[in-house]
Amino acid sequence: MPTASSDPDIRLAVTTRAETFQRLRERLAPHGIAVEHVRPDERVLRVADGDADRDGDHEFRANPGEFDGFDAGWVYPSRLMEGAVVDARLGVPWVNGREAVLASRNKAGTLTRLADAGLPVPRTRLVSNPADDEAVLAAADEVGYPMVVKPNSATRGVGVAKVADPDSLLGVTDYLDLVHDYRATGDKSYLLQEFLPGATDYRVMVLGGGYAGAVERRLPDAALAEGRWKHNVHRGAVAEGVDLGAEPRRLAERAAEELGIPLLGVDVLESDGRLVVSETNARPTVDSAEKYREGFDADLAALVRRTARQ
Repeated sequence: MPTASSDPDIRLAVTTRAETFQRLRERLAPHGIAVEHVRPDERVLRVADGDADRDGDHEFRANPGEFDGFDAGWVYPSRLMEGAVVDARLGVPWVNGREAVLASRNKAGTLTRLADAGLPVPRTRLVSNPADDEAVLAAADEVGYPMVVKPNSATRGVGVAKVADPDSLLGVTDYLDLVHDYRATGDKSYLLQEFLPGATDYRVMVLGGGYAGAVERRLPDAALAEGRWKHNVHRGAVAEGVDLGAEPRRLAERAAEELGIPLLGVDVLESDGRLVVSETNARPTVDSAEKYREGFDADLAALVRRTARQ
């Protein structure tokens, strides 16, 4: 096993500069993996140079130096159009590739697969927008009030609302008719989903099919007193490492197994003794080391190495 002082023998391309990048860089270095940033968006990417390409001169087309020499990629870029160019230039396998990212981003598709496999999920309906008010209200009656309305493809709690009655539901859907066009995918569909009051919210990390650690996401007391209910860290919740029980661990593992995704964040809700998978994330944030089981970094490095050998 390489040491921290060894020259790295694997170069891993990471397309985000968020918290995960720095944590991966620090924690994979002792395992001989150099984590380097490749910028996919908010820039100009060279696509082709016309006659130079046809003449076999690939010097400009390949952007020498920027994309060369990588052995694996971390997670396929979230912007799929730019991702296609970066993917072609890198020419490496991804720990979580395009299909994994697309599958997890589609909340309705994921929940359908899990439900059909017998895993517990919240009562959910997918509305292909625009839909007749009568059809939406009939679906809402099946789900039951109060309920959660959420975009099918968004993350971090963006656009999620709780509605308590038909009038408030139609107010939200009217707004969606006017403005809903999620920029990353053009997906205009949304979900009507059962609201689980007082649910405990876990984000479980599954690595290579096995439980790797979990956090419980909690709102501060002041936020609860204000009537807030979303447990997204980006909306003010805190994530604390927990020793998760056997049943929710196994549920998260079964979800990752069904979806076939090597590195997956699985959101598990527990309410009144009931466990459900509410969402999954194939672009999970890698949290601080103490929130994972012992050996997590070594197992993560092993996954990167297996990916590089593909």
